[in-house]
Amino acid sequence: MSPDKINRIIIADSQFLVVEALKKLIGEDNQYLLAGVATTQHGLYQIIDTVDGGLLITDFDGIDFNGIEDLKQIVQKYPQISILILTNIITKAEFSGLTKLGIRNIIYKTADRDELFSAIEAALKGKKYYSDEILDLFLDQGATKFSADAQKHLTALEIEIVKLIAGGLTTKEIASKRNISYHTVNTHRKNIFKKVEVSNTSELIMHAIKAGWIDNIEYYI
Repeated sequence: MSPDKINRIIIADSQFLVVEALKKLIGEDNQYLLAGVATTQHGLYQIIDTVDGGLLITDFDGIDFNGIEDLKQIVQKYPQISILILTNIITKAEFSGLTKLGIRNIIYKTADRDELFSAIEAALKGKKYYSDEILDLFLDQGATKFSADAQKHLTALEIEIVKLIAGGLTTKEIASKRNISYHTVNTHRKNIFKKVEVSNTSELIMHAIKAGWIDNIEYYI
């Protein structure tokens, strides 16, 4: 693989064992190049300024971030950098805050090698990835409970639209794929949200996973 095709990865974490494990795993795969390791926010900015694109793997509790707000600065200043959160624990409020920032790649530090690289690949492709444990946590604690009758009330087209939404397609892209108008798709979306009793796409997708419409193992949206 030529150097310009190698994905550069930055690690920002102060936990020695975590950092050493990541360095070893990344070093063993020739698709990736470790661009640097930061244990402070200042050090992180120094590394990011030298990297054109790539992936930041970080624990927002692992270095001297002032909560999620400091991650917001990175998202806004360095839009070319993808972010994967690798954490020991996460609250519903933190999950919501990260999602609002557009950070939708989150796994636990208990992840095995395969899950880590699945999350890395998804993040670099601009797709979402949540570990099964995190999905289970928020399905149980957070979102409106799924109604067993919901699927009966959705039409076959509406279920297909849910799957396309889960596939990361925009309303415009769904309209083009299904050869129907943007307005029609938008109307279906509103009806789906109302029938399933959810208020946003993340909740809809969580319900779709629980309902079995999509497979959470393949949750790369």
